[in-house]
Amino acid sequence: MTEIIIELGPINPIDIYGVNDARLRKLENKFPTIKLVARGNTLKAMGADDALKLLQDLFEKLLQHHNKYNKITDDDFTYLAEVENETTSTELNSETNIVIVFGNSGLVVKARTPNQQKLVDSVKENDMIFALGPAGTGKTYTAVALAVKALKEKEVKKIILTRPAVEAGENLGFLPGDLKEKLDPYIQPLYDALRDMIPAEKLSTFMESGVIQIAPLAFMRGRTLDNAFVILDEAQNATQSQMKMFLTRMGKAAKFIITGDATQIDLPHKQPSGLLQAMRILQGIKGIDFITFDTSDVIRHRLVKQIIIAYEKE
Repeated sequence: MTEIIIELGPINPIDIYGVNDARLRKLENKFPTIKLVARGNTLKAMGADDALKLLQDLFEKLLQHHNKYNKITDDDFTYLAEVENETTSTELNSETNIVIVFGNSGLVVKARTPNQQKLVDSVKENDMIFALGPAGTGKTYTAVALAVKALKEKEVKKIILTRPAVEAGENLGFLPGDLKEKLDPYIQPLYDALRDMIPAEKLSTFMESGVIQIAPLAFMRGRTLDNAFVILDEAQNATQSQMKMFLTRMGKAAKFIITGDATQIDLPHKQPSGLLQAMRILQGIKGIDFITFDTSDVIRHRLVKQIIIAYEKE
C-alpha cells in the first residue's frame, strides 16, 4: 500500500472536503481501494498506486478550479469528478500528458482530453493545424497554452492572436474608444487565456512591446508572420478570401493554429465560410493537420455537453 500527502495550501478545507466531509465520503465511494484521512489542510491518502494517481489528478483539477473561481460548488465537484472518469476511461497516456505551461496562482495547464493531447502532439510535427469542434472543448485554451510555451522556450519571438470581427463587419470605427477598446469584445476569450498563463505585469509589457499582438483578422493583410506562433480563433467566421489571405501570411519559423466551430457560423446569409473551404481543399498536404474535437472533450459546466448534444439532435 502506497501513501501520498495532498496539501490544500491556504484554501479553507470545507471548500474542498464539503460540509461534514461529505465530498470526502463521495471520493471514498469513487475510489474504494483508497483510505482518506483529513487533518486540516493536509489530506493523507493510502491505497493502490493507480488509484492514487487518479485521485491526485482529480485534486489538481479541484485546486486549479478553486484558484480560478475562489469556490467549488457541489455541481462543480461532481462534474470535475465525472470529467476525471471520462478522461481516464479514454486512456490518456500519462507519459505524454505532460504540463504544457505553468500559469498563475499555481495553475497547471496540460491536455485534459485525448483530442487536446492530439493537438499538443501534432504541433511538434506540423506547422499548421486546424482544431475543429464545439464550444467548451478547450481548443483555443490549449492553443494559447502552446503559444505561451513556445514563447517561453524561445521557439518563437512573438505570439499573434486574431479573430474575425464579424458582428462589426470588420469595420470597428463606430465603436467608442481606442483600437484596443474596440477589439476587446471580440478578443476577450484570448485575453482570458493569456491572463491565466502570464503574470499581469509581464503580459502588459509583452503587449506594449509587440511580443504579444492581438488584432482583428482584417489587420493581417499585407503582413508576413515570421518567427511567430499565430492563432486564428473563431475561424468559421472568416470569409473565403480572408482565410486565403490569412493562411498565406505564414512566414519562416512560424506555427499556425486555426480553431473554429462549423456549427456556429455568424457570417451574413449566403456568405460561404472560409474555414469550410480550407477544410475541404487542404486535406493531404504534408505539414497541415486536422483535429476534430467532440462532446467528449467538453470541459466546461456539465450542462454544456448536454446543450451541445441537444442542438446536434435538433
